[in-house]
Amino acid sequence: MTASGLCAPAAIPAQPPTAPTAAEAAELVRQLAAEGHLSAESAEQRVREMAAELAATGTYRQSSQELLLGTRIAWRNNPQCIGKFYWKGLEVRDCREVAADGGDESGLFEALVEHLRLAWNGGKVRLLLSVFPQSLPDRPGPRVWNPQLIRYAGYRQHDGSVLGDPDSVALTEAVQRLGWRGQGTEYDVLPLVIQWPGREPRFFDLPSDAVPEVRISHPDHPWFEQLGLRWHAFPTISDQILELGGLRYPLAPFSAWYTCTEIGARNLSDTNRYNKLPEVARGMGLDTGRDRTLWRDRALLELTAAVLHSYDQAGVSIIDHHFATKQFVRHEEREQKNGRSCPADWSAIVPATSGSTTPVWQRRYEPTRERPNFFPQQAPWPPSGTED
Repeated sequence: MTASGLCAPAAIPAQPPTAPTAAEAAELVRQLAAEGHLSAESAEQRVREMAAELAATGTYRQSSQELLLGTRIAWRNNPQCIGKFYWKGLEVRDCREVAADGGDESGLFEALVEHLRLAWNGGKVRLLLSVFPQSLPDRPGPRVWNPQLIRYAGYRQHDGSVLGDPDSVALTEAVQRLGWRGQGTEYDVLPLVIQWPGREPRFFDLPSDAVPEVRISHPDHPWFEQLGLRWHAFPTISDQILELGGLRYPLAPFSAWYTCTEIGARNLSDTNRYNKLPEVARGMGLDTGRDRTLWRDRALLELTAAVLHSYDQAGVSIIDHHFATKQFVRHEEREQKNGRSCPADWSAIVPATSGSTTPVWQRRYEPTRERPNFFPQQAPWPPSGTED
């Protein structure tokens, strides 16, 4: 593919983060005490310690326990995730010392690769989150440009079409301006772009063993393999900022396993993504000339079934949407017994296919964002045409 420019984009300006307050720090510790993780006396002692540290330095450092338990609660509070039944099982890697002095980006890259290898776990995908240096009052923390650590490139063609993932076109063009060149296939894995605010970004190609993929086949249609479909084995969200006790961690990648509909009914099916339903429908011999034949519906179901089958055959963790929604309802009921609400975005919880056959369809939720939580961040790369 032809790069849209060879000059590196200007460094993202460093925006001073908001300093944590003693009230925010105290709120988290008192919540941990209310949930039985420490005594009221210990909590108040810790509140006094944090207040003193804040007064002296303008920030504070959370303990390993506060980081682990607070991050689990942040996941529990997030309204976008259907898998919160397992929130207590989230593993948290403390990577706060990795390049904490704003040093070499290669150290961050090595830690991110290790995260992917640990999360992969030979196919038995772990619920894993790694927390990197926090933002300080005088120095924001590091970021990766990638919305997920593993994502496929999208190459804009001369006729306006896209080869690869249309969702990645802007990032692909930004990385090309840094000098990266892919192979020009539908499934080129994008490099990780790591940046400290105020410094030039650096990109690093992921090693193949950190990017396990699953080739998609169908249990009943041998021709399915000829479509050449594939997907990476698990998602790792990396563009969310973790807000915890007033502290902000802009690099906190989170890995989990897929629900089959995320791949089959969204990533490979959406018209603004890989848009593979017409190819599947033609393989099935369906009439795609009329909506009334329900060819999209039938192709969507078979593609989702193929994804589930392929992951099972490859020995890679994945869940179906019926199991996922039943577990979510169990989570909701458990939270109610513990006197807590269950924040959820209905549009994110209801699966993209067969939604009315799941137990969440007729339920209603409030997509509130309680703290601690994860919040989206603005894309860090400058728009095309703004480079020097």
